Amino acid sequence: MENNVTYISASGLEDMKKELEYRIKTLRPEIAGRISEAKEMGDLSENFAYHEARDQQGQNEGRIIQIIDMLTKISVVEEKTGGSINLGSTFTVKIGSATKTFEIVGENEANPMEGKISNVSPLGSAFIGRTVGEKVDAKVPSGTMTYEILEIK
Repeated sequence: MENNVTYISASGLEDMKKELEYRIKTLRPEIAGRISEAKEMGDLSENFAYHEARDQQGQNEGRIIQIIDMLTKISVVEEKTGGSINLGSTFTVKIGSATKTFEIVGENEANPMEGKISNVSPLGSAFIGRTVGEKVDAKVPSGTMTYEILEIK
């Protein structure tokens, strides 16, 4: 496992704690019940329900361990307003004639479809330290794009 700090927003931390609670209190007992039911069916060597439930159990336990490990290395990032772009900043850019809003988040919260970009991604790192009015050239899968920073919220 990595010894690096996991950067996360306060809302991301709450989501992670909710996921952990769900996996321990709800999902774990459900999977254990399915394993128990499958065992009652007899021969386990060719029992698909048993093997599928055991696989799910392994995946769930692995994710529980992963979340607990991340929680021991978390640094909560406060939302930042104004100034320069950094972890926790939400900002609006102009790309050609379109505008887009991004939020710089830790790797574990990144979701480009929601405008949440990781601080270590090529796009996210291109914005770090920049201010309103600056033009930023960033490498994206389709080539290099130029973004003009309109607002840092």
